[in-house]
Amino acid sequence: MAAVVDRSKPYFPLAGQADDGWSKEGEATATCFCGAVQIAFPTESPGLVDSFVCNCSDCRKITASMFASNFIVDDTYMKHLRGQDNLKTFSQARTIASGNTMTNYFCSTCGTLMYRVSSGLPGRSIPRIGTVDDFHLHETKLRPRVEQFTKDRVNWLCGLEDVRQVEGSAYGAASGGEKEAGEKTV
Repeated sequence: MAAVVDRSKPYFPLAGQADDGWSKEGEATATCFCGAVQIAFPTESPGLVDSFVCNCSDCRKITASMFASNFIVDDTYMKHLRGQDNLKTFSQARTIASGNTMTNYFCSTCGTLMYRVSSGLPGRSIPRIGTVDDFHLHETKLRPRVEQFTKDRVNWLCGLEDVRQVEGSAYGAASGGEKEAGEKTV
């Protein structure tokens, strides 16, 4: 029988080269694989805006995986603890479903995609859940609330249970439906 794990307490497994990640009430860190770049971000509202899984073709290609797990933060709550000058950017709009420009912020040493910024979400950043140092946050405060581009999900993956399912973009015009209050086009 498997041991019961208390997911309410921080858990920092050996993952990457840095060992100084932290998690406290209301705030935590995300670090690139080599440890050169580290950000602090909010784990609660109003700074933590949302969390989602994206199955779009752009997220597949940029993550070299079948989907991306992300969260949205208000930029006034996100801090660069180290390595901001080590970030390189790549921007484009050609493959973004909304037509907005998406700027990707990568560690120039190890290549980790730390976060994205959409011209359709001014004042907000979209970090990757996989960069978060406290692995229990992946399953608690950052557990995705939305799965978007479900129409593009590979058929060998099941959809997330108990989350809002959206065929297109959950954050705007590409969703094929009305925006919910406060939603913007990513």
